[in-house]
Order: sequence, then C-alpha cells, then structure tokens
Amino acid sequence: MSIRIVNATLPNGERGDFTIERGVFTDATSADRTIDAAGLQALPGLVDLHTHLREPGFEQSETVLSGTRAAAMGGFTAVFAMANTMPVQDTAGVVEQVQSLGIDHGYATVRPIGAVTEGLEGVTLSEIGAMANSRANVRVFSDDGKCVHNALLMRRALEYVTTFDGVVAQHAQEPTLTVDAQMNEGAVSSELGLAGWPAVAEESIIARDVLLAEHVGARLHICHLSTAGSVDVIRWAKARGIAVTAEVTPHHLLLTEELVRGYDARFKVNPPLRRDEDVHALRAALADGTIDIVATDHAPHPPEAKECSWAEAAFGMVGLESALNVVQQAVVDTGQLDWADVARVLSQKPAEIGRLDGYATPFALGSPANIVLVDPSARSTFSAESLRGKSTNSPYLGRELPGRVMTTIHNGYETVRDGDVVDAAEVAQQARAAESEAARG
Repeated sequence: MSIRIVNATLPNGERGDFTIERGVFTDATSADRTIDAAGLQALPGLVDLHTHLREPGFEQSETVLSGTRAAAMGGFTAVFAMANTMPVQDTAGVVEQVQSLGIDHGYATVRPIGAVTEGLEGVTLSEIGAMANSRANVRVFSDDGKCVHNALLMRRALEYVTTFDGVVAQHAQEPTLTVDAQMNEGAVSSELGLAGWPAVAEESIIARDVLLAEHVGARLHICHLSTAGSVDVIRWAKARGIAVTAEVTPHHLLLTEELVRGYDARFKVNPPLRRDEDVHALRAALADGTIDIVATDHAPHPPEAKECSWAEAAFGMVGLESALNVVQQAVVDTGQLDWADVARVLSQKPAEIGRLDGYATPFALGSPANIVLVDPSARSTFSAESLRGKSTNSPYLGRELPGRVMTTIHNGYETVRDGDVVDAAEVAQQARAAESEAARG
C-alpha cells in the first residue's frame, strides 16, 4: 500500500508532503491512503541504541514481539538489543536468532548487540569476529548490566573492534566501589540509611576507557551517562580528539534522587537517579553536543521483581513508550533542544554510532521510509494503558507528559495508526511483503 502524508511539520519547521511507495520516499503525488498531518511534527523514525528485549530466556519480562510493539508505540523504527539474555548473545547463532525474530514480527528493525565477554563474566572475550561476520552484522558490543572492569580485557576488545569499524559500549561502573549500593551517594542516601553509589564509580571507568580508546585508536561508546563529572571527562576526551560517544537516558534528564524517599522500586535504576545538579549538567551537555544521543535503557521486569522491598528489588525501568514524551518535557519545552536536535539525538546519531544504514538522509527521495508523526500539543497522564510491552515498571505512571505519537511507519508500512499499535498479524504480513519486494530488487 502506498501512503501520502500531507501538511506535516519538518524538523526544520517547514511544511512538507511525502509519498511512500515500496518502502521508500518517492515523488508521486497520489497514494492509496492519505494522512493529514496538520499540526503534527514529523521526525525520522527513532533509533534506540540501548534496549533490553529479554528474549531468549526472560520472556516473562519481555519478548522481541512485545518489546518492538512498545518501540513502535514510542516512535522507534529500530532498536539495538542488549546482550544480557539467556543464553547470552555471545555467539553468531544467538544474535542471528534475535535478528530473525525482529524481521518476523516486523514492528522495528532489531540489531543485536554482541557480548564483549563470554557469558558476560568478564573473563574471556566472546566470539566478536564471528558475530561481526554473521548475518546479524553486529557492530556494537557491550556487557551492559556489567562493566568490563578488567583493563587488559577492555583493551583487547577495543583493539578487536577496530578491525571492522565496531564499537564497544561500556557500562561504566567500578564494581569494587558499588558493592551493595542502593542509590546515589550523598546527603539523601545518608539520611535514608541506604548504601551509596558514588559518582566516581562511573567517572573513573570512563576516564580509564577513553585513554585506552585513544591508545589503540578505537571507537568507544559510554552507556547511560549520569553525573556532571562524567560530562567533564567526556568533554575533555572529545577536545583531545578521542573517538568517544556518550548517551543519556530520558529518566536521567528528568528524575532525581529525591524520588527514592518514597522507597518506590520503580525509581531503582542502574546507574541510580542522581542530584538535581547532575540533571541540569546532563541537559546542558546534550544541548551542546558533549552527549551525543538519548537512549532508553528500556529494562522490563515482571511485577514480583519490583513489588517488593527496595533492597530486594531489581534495577531498571521501561522507557520505550515514554522516551519522546520525556525528551520533549525535559529539553524541548525548556528551549534547550529544537525538533531538529531531537531528530539528531534520537535518530540520526544513534544510527550512525551503530552503523545502521538508512537514517543519514531522512525524508530524501529513495531513502527508506521510516517516519514518526507526533502531536506535540497533546498532554495526557501516562498510565499502564499507555504501555504496549509486557512489563509495567515505568517511573512515569500517574505523571502528566506532553506529546503523543500518532503514526509510526517502519520500512514503508504503518506500525502505529491513529495513536495505537497496528495488529500484529497485519504488521507481520506487511513485513513479509516488504521483504519480498526487497528480495526482488
């Protein structure tokens, strides 16, 4: 089916019309279906460099199907799936399985992230070369959830990925400094009597790794930056010419450690929510380009993992459905980013870091038709009914958020229509048709 979109507002503020045929933007002026996008902001399909889809092994929390439905609802057309599954994504077979599930379901492009070490155990390098050369074409490697804390092992991983233009995405957490840590270390942790998680545990690993990346000439990416001190280290490294990129999560742009006072485990996350000063430093760093992208760190858990005491609760929050809303509230409505910046930090730059084709020239004739239409004037209370994944551990339940995704188009077909996800059977059928057309050339 061909689709024509009229009266959309482009990221640069201009009005634009698009026609989509056979999965790409064309110059046709008619189509089978027309979407009037008056009042809607058009963005290139969003790309999340940091998603936990949990399958295989933890399907009680999320599956590739449920996770990509959540992604589509949030305006994402591509996600990079973290390696902490069971079995771990440390072999060519497992990463190819995850990618194939994404293709079968059709809600978003799924690019698996390969583990840096076997079993995420931090002892032996995984099959990095085999994953890079597999059908999944892995270019991002991470032990996220765990830090590659052994300096020699980290050096070897960085050296390895230079051979095929890969990148190591580091979870920066010095484990000896965070034993039993429960929240940000500071006045609030002392008042609550909870073991503190010092900022230096993050900053020291980043400092070490940017120097290692410089030494071997490798690309390094820092996951979920959370402190003002980390911003300073990244800013110094970039000024020195080191090939480092960094991400910030939506929740670290908006939420602070003060929320821990209620002992609500929805606010327990790794790295922890930090001080108000850190939030403002992260926003400023995203605005000036020190931080390159926003990534969700979507981390679903079953109810029993969160509906328990704070000390026993799992770390993590779901974030795919709410990411664009939170970014709008934290940095667009405050005037620090415009919609062109949002397109850069939530689509073009994450695709570039992950070496994902098709996002460099959004809306260009002949380019893949990945697009999201959002109503920035809408406001609503975020609730469990706003979620399309399997888990409900969102920190935004009951909070009013701006913006609403009205349409998501992935590879030329709708995955969200009129503000809700399209039926799974219809999406899968369209995905198969798109694959067949691509195969025919």
